[in-house]
Amino acid sequence: MPALQDFRLETYFSRWEFAARYHLTASDAQSMTLGELLAMADPADREGFDRLWLGYTETYGAPALRAEIARTYDVREAADILCFAGAEEGIYIANHVLLEAGDHAIVVTPNYQAAETVPLSICAVTGVPLDPEDNWSLDLDRVAAAIRPDTKLVSINFPHNPTGRIIDRALLDGLVDLCRQHGLWLFSDEVYRLLGPDPARQVPQVADLYERGLSLNVMSKAYGLPGLRIGWIACADRDLLVRMERMKHYLSICNSAPSEQLAIIGLRNRAAILARNNALVRDNLDLLDGFFAEFPDLFDWRRPDGGCVGYPRYLGPGTVDDFAADLVEQAGVLLLPSGIYSSDLCPTPTDRFRIGFGRAGTAEGLAAFRAYLHRNAG
Repeated sequence: MPALQDFRLETYFSRWEFAARYHLTASDAQSMTLGELLAMADPADREGFDRLWLGYTETYGAPALRAEIARTYDVREAADILCFAGAEEGIYIANHVLLEAGDHAIVVTPNYQAAETVPLSICAVTGVPLDPEDNWSLDLDRVAAAIRPDTKLVSINFPHNPTGRIIDRALLDGLVDLCRQHGLWLFSDEVYRLLGPDPARQVPQVADLYERGLSLNVMSKAYGLPGLRIGWIACADRDLLVRMERMKHYLSICNSAPSEQLAIIGLRNRAAILARNNALVRDNLDLLDGFFAEFPDLFDWRRPDGGCVGYPRYLGPGTVDDFAADLVEQAGVLLLPSGIYSSDLCPTPTDRFRIGFGRAGTAEGLAAFRAYLHRNAG
């Protein structure tokens, strides 16, 4: 089995995420303190946290947690949920259970690197690029053309990281029909679902639409609670969940008991948390609209459909990688240049950068960004 490549995004973050003064490329919504989350708990949940037994937990996840997660789906039940130590473990396990040498997978590009490199470490993979000239649309005909007799899996991510594109409902239905026709698994990374300027724009979750669909989600992004390290996959195929649970025995084994209880509290208060985070997203998008309008010769900005990240084009001198490096070194403003999102499968844009708008402090970060641009004008 080929060795996994260095995770470019995490390697970059290990250098800058906690060193840069202004983190303008964060991919999660605003978090909160432990005290703030516990203040949302009703008396029973607060007592449950205080009296929590710090032993091992169930590999599938606490029954109360799985029940609460199931309430975020239209038709899935608690028995259709398997919890993980974050979304990354779910990506790793699902690919290793669904794929083996001699198989073939299809993934969209650009992508969160694990969506590409994990299956590539197992089998052949074909990339299907989103079209930047058509607001990052997915061409269903290109997906169909990529299907081979040995294809087992199609992997998508909407709302998309890093572009913020949401797939159209008709296109999603067409993709489900295509996968059903060929008996393919459809792995859907939905970690940004319910986050964005217009929550009504979101489409249904794949696990609710398709018997061979896997929906990945996590407490990290829309809920703004990445420190809990609680993710999950929902799937109607419970035999598949058993196979994934058995692989989890070799990795995390089980989740953190305090994190599970805190995730229950967060999910039971999801309406308030999502309302707060989406209000922040809308306010920050207004700031970004104004900022990029000031510099039309340097940036091409299009407001994303959903999530809390966007992918504007850099029009200035030099490469975007050099620009981002100088910006963080000189002004302490962190962006993710498009080199982080390069692909081994097909060409990807080289003139973009990821900017985040889910956290507080965006105005201060943009002020430092603006000052840097004015200092370097001409």
